[in-house]
Amino acid sequence: MDKDRLEPAAFAAPAVLLSGTVNQEMYRSFRSQLDAARERDLVVVELSTLGGDPEVARMMGEDIRFHSTLAPSRRHVFLGKAAIYSAGTTFMSFFARPNRYLTRGTRLMVHERKLDKQVKLNGPLTTCVAAVKAALHEIETSIAIQNEGFANLVEGSRVSLDEVLRRAPENWYIEAAEAQELGLIEAVL
Repeated sequence: MDKDRLEPAAFAAPAVLLSGTVNQEMYRSFRSQLDAARERDLVVVELSTLGGDPEVARMMGEDIRFHSTLAPSRRHVFLGKAAIYSAGTTFMSFFARPNRYLTRGTRLMVHERKLDKQVKLNGPLTTCVAAVKAALHEIETSIAIQNEGFANLVEGSRVSLDEVLRRAPENWYIEAAEAQELGLIEAVL
C-alpha cells in the first residue's frame, strides 16, 4: 500500500461534515467548520450531495486550494459518501488526486453545466446584437470554467479530458471502484 494512502481510521472524525444541496448555506457551514479546524494536521472534508450551485462549489474548492497553499504541512482530504453529483464533483476536483477518497458504493456524476436563459431582442438593432453577444460570451466563459474543472478532475488519472468532454453531456455516472480504477481518486473505503 502507498505510504501516503490514509487508513480508514483517519476518517473516523472528519473536521468538516457537509450534506445536501451545494448552496450559500452549505458554504457558510463549510467555512465555519474549516476555520474551526485550523489546528488540525489532517483536515477531512466529508460530503454527500446531489449537486447544486457550481460557483459555490468553486468557491469552496478555492478555499481548499488557498488553505493548502497557506499551510502546506496540513493535508486537506476529500471523503465522498453515497452521492457526489455535479457541483460535488466540481468541489472534489479541487483536492489533489491523492487526497480524494470515496466510500464503497458512492457514485460520482459528471455533467456539463446547464443554462436556462431567454434572450429578449427588442430595440435598435445594435442593441440586439449586443444582447446576443453578451449571451454568447456568458456561454463561452461558462464552458471555459467547466472545462477547467474537468481538467482538474482528470489530472493525474487515466481519463483524458476528451473522454470527459465526450461523456459529460449524457451525465456520466462513475461508481467508486471504477473511479479508483480510472485513477480519479486515491482509494475506496
